[in-house]
Amino acid sequence: MSETTGPKETRARSTKRTSGKNQAPTIYDIAEMAGVNPSTVSRALSKPGRVSAKTQKVIEEAAKELHYQVNMFARALPTGRTQTIGLIVADITNPAYFDIIRGAETAAAARDYTLMLADSTESAQLELTAARRMLASVDGLILASPRLSDAEIQDLALKKPVAIINRNVAGVASVVAQMNAGVSDAVRHLVALGHTEIAYVAGPERSWMSQNRWECINARCEWSGIKATLLDSEDPTVDGGRRAAVAVRAGSATAIFCYNDLMAIGLLRELQAAGIKVPAELSILGFDNIFGSDFTTPPLSTIKSPLHESGAAALLRILDQLDAEAPVRPDPTLRTELVLRGSTGAKIG
Repeated sequence: MSETTGPKETRARSTKRTSGKNQAPTIYDIAEMAGVNPSTVSRALSKPGRVSAKTQKVIEEAAKELHYQVNMFARALPTGRTQTIGLIVADITNPAYFDIIRGAETAAAARDYTLMLADSTESAQLELTAARRMLASVDGLILASPRLSDAEIQDLALKKPVAIINRNVAGVASVVAQMNAGVSDAVRHLVALGHTEIAYVAGPERSWMSQNRWECINARCEWSGIKATLLDSEDPTVDGGRRAAVAVRAGSATAIFCYNDLMAIGLLRELQAAGIKVPAELSILGFDNIFGSDFTTPPLSTIKSPLHESGAAALLRILDQLDAEAPVRPDPTLRTELVLRGSTGAKIG
């Protein structure tokens, strides 16, 4: 039989037969409608370009008419691949993860992969459970700001390709933006405004990035000859920022870094509710430059993280591991940058 016969009577007969089915159409239904062999349909749908353009078009039109959807798990049987990458974020309600997700999704779609998303709600146990379940049905896994231990992450990486964002773990592909550029500019800016003491409201205890940010802030403050103080917090949310206001007011720092923009927004609102003027009495900076960080009054100064680029880079790290012949990709140069708005000002008094 040739690739395509396309008789009208065959097409009409197959349409009538398929329309009465209650189950999803298969490649055999497409083959009957298009007048080709099932193997030709398989080649056309899995590796376009291996059949003629005319036959490809006939098959695609038949698949569209039948509302055919590729069964990723059936495709995985002969190849071991599902064309699916998992992504677990620490808190899906945090807008910082929006751009990470979009970056990974854009990179995945460009390479005919689908992204599967899960949220750990800042719980290491939920993150581990989700990771183990996802590994059974994805080709690789991205962990964005993971709360797992190094050993747990390394164990996952032994089973499937893993890439992590905002964390460094030995032997695991990592995507981490350089903190020094943004933090250095921020500290320099505060020193120029006359501030001599800075406080950092930390993020979750198990957050590698929170510790990384504090170490960078502390080092830059030491270099500039000013004091830096670490303040603990309960959670990296707006409410967590509000609750940190008590410790901030009890201290003597006149400029405050917060682990992320959500906390900075919460702190800003709580201080204003207590009658403290920002930035006249206290300057506040966040991290990430999330959507809405400029909606506050005054707009929030922050250190912008390359979130979209980080998501895309992590996806490519997974694909590199899946392709044994892929050349070694150099680490991406991802830099933070200071975004000045209205929440930082000169020290008064």
